Amino acid sequence: MGKRKSKRKPPAKRKQLENLATMFNCPFCNHERSCEVKLDRERNTGTVKCNVCSETYQCQIHALMEAIDVYNEWIDACEAVNA
Repeated sequence: MGKRKSKRKPPAKRKQLENLATMFNCPFCNHERSCEVKLDRERNTGTVKCNVCSETYQCQIHALMEAIDVYNEWIDACEAVNA
C-alpha cells in the first residue's frame, strides 16, 4: 500500500528586502546620483553633500529617520526658500 498525500502546504517564501538608497539627484546642478547622505547617529545630525557642485545641507535627525528623510527635508527647505 502507498502513503497518503500530505495536505500540508510548503512554507511561504520570504521576500528579499531592498536596501534604501543613499545617493540622490542634486536639485542645484541636476546631476543624477551625485548627492550623498551621511547620518551621524551619535550627534543626531544628517548631512547631504553634492559631489559635483559641493552644496551641503545639515539637519537634526532622530532615531527613526533614514537617508531619504534627510534628503526630503533638504528638498522641502529649497522649496520654502524659493516660495
